[in-house]
Amino acid sequence: MFVTIEGPEGSGKSSVTKEVVKRLNNEGIEVILTREPGGTPIAEEIRNVILDKKNTNMDSRTEALLYAAARRQHLVEKVWPLVKEGKLVISDRFLDSSLAYQGGARNIGIDKVLEMNQFATEGYYPDLTLLFDIEPEIGLSRIAANKGREVNRLDLEKIEFHHFVRNTFLSLAERFKDRYVIIDASKPFDEVVDIAYRVIKERIGK
Repeated sequence: MFVTIEGPEGSGKSSVTKEVVKRLNNEGIEVILTREPGGTPIAEEIRNVILDKKNTNMDSRTEALLYAAARRQHLVEKVWPLVKEGKLVISDRFLDSSLAYQGGARNIGIDKVLEMNQFATEGYYPDLTLLFDIEPEIGLSRIAANKGREVNRLDLEKIEFHHFVRNTFLSLAERFKDRYVIIDASKPFDEVVDIAYRVIKERIGK
């Protein structure tokens, strides 16, 4: 089974997901946690180019193509082999992030970015997507308060950009409602962990 975790910047999804994976592993449920862009050596190198704060002149379509290339390598090298073995794979970001950030916020168009990624993924979708929803102002204030968090190129965008990201994610949740579950990420950390944990456990039937 393939589960993806999505959300705007500062939603806390990465911290929550690590805690959920720890709980599942402690129960004897084998979970492999990975991330996008990245997850494999080649995809991690592409990630470094995409998120480098020096690369402010990157064209939006170049950015979308790089994400798709990293995604393809991640699927071929890691996700597909593990899912084929019957493993539960959880990825911190996947296809929907490209649709929200490049398709929506960069104004390339959701369907154009989706078409580009269909080539990369061969039409592969997650079994379950958790959307950690939060207002951009709250998410960005969390980032500012967390001195230990990496600040990447996307964090430096204007607030309007982050509103576009959030609104696009919400529209994707409506479009792909069969696989989407929205979680209120403004709730206390432990409560968000409990909700995400229960949703995944219910979906995998454990």
